[in-house]
Parts: sequence; C-alpha cells; structure tokens
Amino acid sequence: MLKGKTVLIGVTGGIAAYKSAYLVSALKKQGANVHVIMTAHATEFVAPLTFQTLSGNRCITDMFADDYEYDVRHISLAKAADLIMIAPATANFIAKAANGIADDMLTTVVLAAKCRKFCVPAMNTAMYENPATQSNLAKLREFGWGIVEPASGLLACGDEGKGKMPEPQELLQHILYELACDKDLSGKRVVVTAGPTQEAIDPVRYITNHSSGKMGYAIAQACAMRGADVTLISGHTALDVPMGVQRVDVTSSADMYDAVLSRAADADMIFKAAAVADYTPTTVYDHKVKKSDDDMSIPLTRTKDILGDVAKIRRDDQIICGFAMETENLIENARGKLARKKLDMICANSLRTEGAGFAGDTNVVTVITADDVIELGKLSKLETAHRIIDIALGLKK
Repeated sequence: MLKGKTVLIGVTGGIAAYKSAYLVSALKKQGANVHVIMTAHATEFVAPLTFQTLSGNRCITDMFADDYEYDVRHISLAKAADLIMIAPATANFIAKAANGIADDMLTTVVLAAKCRKFCVPAMNTAMYENPATQSNLAKLREFGWGIVEPASGLLACGDEGKGKMPEPQELLQHILYELACDKDLSGKRVVVTAGPTQEAIDPVRYITNHSSGKMGYAIAQACAMRGADVTLISGHTALDVPMGVQRVDVTSSADMYDAVLSRAADADMIFKAAAVADYTPTTVYDHKVKKSDDDMSIPLTRTKDILGDVAKIRRDDQIICGFAMETENLIENARGKLARKKLDMICANSLRTEGAGFAGDTNVVTVITADDVIELGKLSKLETAHRIIDIALGLKK
C-alpha cells in the first residue's frame, strides 16, 4: 500500500529502539522505500547493520561520513521523504526538535524537511510527565507534528506508568492512514454496520449467526483511511476498533435498527455489512410452560428491515450498499435483494466459495449494481473494501 512512498525513520537512544526494526520491516513489506537515521546513542542499543539489512538502504549515523556517494545528504533526504517518524523519541530529541536545534544528522534533516512528521515519545514516566517535556510536545503539536501517545505499563527501568513505545503495528497504521490513500472521502460521513446481532430467548440463551465482523470493520477502516468521518455500528466481536473510527456497540437487531435509522439522514454513504439475525423470539421463552423436556419450539417473528426502511427516507445523493451471503443462485438472489430494497449496489458472496465467508481474512465478492456485475476475485478484506468504495464513488459521477 506504500509503493512509491519514501518513509524516513529516526531512531534515538532509548531501549525501545529494537521495536523500530520491526517497524522498518513492516514498512518494507508494504512497498515503502525506507531510510533510517540513528543518533549516536541509538547505536548503543541496536547495530546500524540491522536497519541497513531490513531497509535495503544505508543506515545513516554520521553527519560527515564519506563512505557513500556525495550529496548534501541532510537536504536530499529531507526533500525525498513523504513522511518522517521518530520512534522512539527521547526527551532529549523532543527538546531539540521543539527548539530548532540541529546538531546531528537526524535533527538537521528534521529541521530541513517540509513533509508530515510524527513523534513517538518513549521514556521513563517521570521524564514524560515533566512539565518541560510536556511543553516541548505542545510546541511540536503547534508546529504540525503528529504525536503518538505512549502506552502505559511496566517500563524497562522497573517503574510502571505511561512511557512505553506503542507496538510497531500501531505505528504502521499511523503511517498507512497518512500515506496509503488519497483522501477522496474527506468531508463525507459514512455509516457501517458490522458483526452479529443477538436475539435473546431467555436470560441465558440467544439466537445469533456466524458473522465475525471482519468485512464491516475492513470497510470502516478503508473509509477512515480515505478521510471519511466513520461511525461503525457493531455487534459483539473481538476485533479492535480501526483508527479514526467511532464505534457504537449494539446487541440486538432492534438496537442496530435504531442506531442506523437515527444516523441515516446525515450519512453520505451507508454500508450494511452486518449479518443480522433475521428472526427474534416473539415472547420470552419460559421453561416452566414447556410441554416436555424435549420441547424446544420458540415462537419467532421477522426483525425490522434496516435497509428497506433506510431506502424509504434516503436522499438522492446518498449511496446505500447492502451485502448478501448465499449458498446457491448467488447473482439471481442478490439482484432480487438489490431491487426489493432499492439499493445502489450489493456485495454478494457464497459460503461455498474458497476464500470467502465469515471468519477468514480474505473474501471473494461480486458487486452488483443496476447496470453491472463486477467480480472482484479473491482479495484481502481490506483490499476488497477499497474496491467496493471505488465502485460506490463511481456511481454518482
């Protein structure tokens, strides 16, 4: 997702420097051109050869080294970088950056660069909370830096508190959100539903389905990466909330119906990716009135039609996308749902197709509109989400 992008990672002298090696590796896997600059103190924790091997580029540690082709290195790197992240950032580096000090290669490149910059503080809790450090971080925010807040926990010094460097995957997400996508959904409000609903039978049991929520969460993440204001209405899942997404937790289909309908009028795009339980008990099941111990019959009634009712109050400029999972007659059944519910598009997949389904990380989706049938093939759910959004944006052109 970062092909053609140049990312500069600055590593300063903290014990968390080893985590930056994982970040560099992850960035390379995303296709980025990665350069690493280390301070002299950072080399006491991790060997420069580690970063050189992982990045495929010379790791720079010396402002005046002459063992590479000459150029004005601090200027050329500053111009080449699409993003700079300092991870870990010590209190010493933060103080220098906040006050314009440029006394080594890293601080000099940072001062010369005009690209987006992120600071990842990692230090002892007392140092982090010191008013001087907080004042310097406030200055960096004023200068347009992104500050990735440290995590709390047991620190290398033995103290417990705020100051841990976040895990590399979290830092990667900040970089992906900044660089991976054009912000073609900037200013748009998007509502996404995800995950299973639960319909109570009695205080112990409920009716549900096998939805993992992964496809809906991928759509929410993709929309946020593209600049949208995203509300994710989610049933119970074990998934983390994507960065930049507001999650609204629901339990029953009635909860989800109310949450969607209350936000539908203000949304520019609505993606209903949740697998809602289609039926709910009409009465609470009472074991005392069972005809026998084998009597498990439960009176059921259909749940409210979320997409159908949203379509009744829709604006002309809204995009409404539904999902259909079938075991047979995929296209025919999906077309019927598209027409009945008056949707703009529907994403259909089959439980019988390898690589599709609830719990996996891939999907095989066919997108159906009034005029077209588009087979996306087997992709990761995040890639699938971006393709679905592309199609949705093309509908109103």
